[in-house]
Amino acid sequence: MTGSTPFLDPNGPAGRIVYAAKRLTPVPIWRAMTTPYWWWYNRGRHQLAGVFSAKRKQSIRQLEAMRDIHKGQRCFIMGNGPSLRKMDLTPLRNEFTFGLNRIYLLFPEMGFETSYFVAINTLVIEQCADDIQALEMPKFITWRGRRWLRNDPKVVFLDTDYTDPPAFATDIAGRVFEGSTVTYVAMQIAFHMGFEEVILIGVDHSFASKGRPNETVVSAGDDPNHFSPNYFDRGFRWQLPDLEASERAYRMAKEAYERHGRRILDATLGGKLEVFPKVAYESLF
Repeated sequence: MTGSTPFLDPNGPAGRIVYAAKRLTPVPIWRAMTTPYWWWYNRGRHQLAGVFSAKRKQSIRQLEAMRDIHKGQRCFIMGNGPSLRKMDLTPLRNEFTFGLNRIYLLFPEMGFETSYFVAINTLVIEQCADDIQALEMPKFITWRGRRWLRNDPKVVFLDTDYTDPPAFATDIAGRVFEGSTVTYVAMQIAFHMGFEEVILIGVDHSFASKGRPNETVVSAGDDPNHFSPNYFDRGFRWQLPDLEASERAYRMAKEAYERHGRRILDATLGGKLEVFPKVAYESLF
């Protein structure tokens, strides 16, 4: 039967489930009992850090100061798909750019670095902490990654999570929903900073590696999913994508941008993403 959400009765016997309205199929005891833990893991400790952590409070102040600093301008969010290899990236030297995860592997060939850097996956942050710390641009990192980058003065910590409710944050000083992709987080950062037009490149939205979404796997050889075979090379631990969840998040981003008179365009060469209007990359310069 359907009805209201079950909750634990603090005055009843251990494990007793009560309902606010109509009866439901009882929620398993283990799930009800673990709910407080997961709330603490994903939300509670982040909120507590905003009150007691000097580093998190500093990040909140920095994020508040970044609001609308690029009002009316445009930026490029660079995904990490193989299509980047087919593009002339030199025109981006004089543009505002967001680089994601291991984009820095391409910097020597590009001849310049991105304006900003974003990483929210703890597997990437853990295994690439030294590389990330060596980057000189402002870096937006999930609060979960603080154990590896807490002493990096270029890092601004974000309160990101991947649990319900899904949302698009127009103010990234608070909670930022991850939407199963760092690209979605970058879209929220760009909105907060006032960018009027966001252009995607390298967001191929297609993976050769198959398996259960979000499953952690270990690379067995060259990486066919990104611009470099060394991106997630042999022995690297990473999580398979959830493309359907990413698309749901992208639609929220599209709606939020358009509601505020802004837009997201997709200039990826041969990309499989169909959420945003397509534009020819060469026509942008």
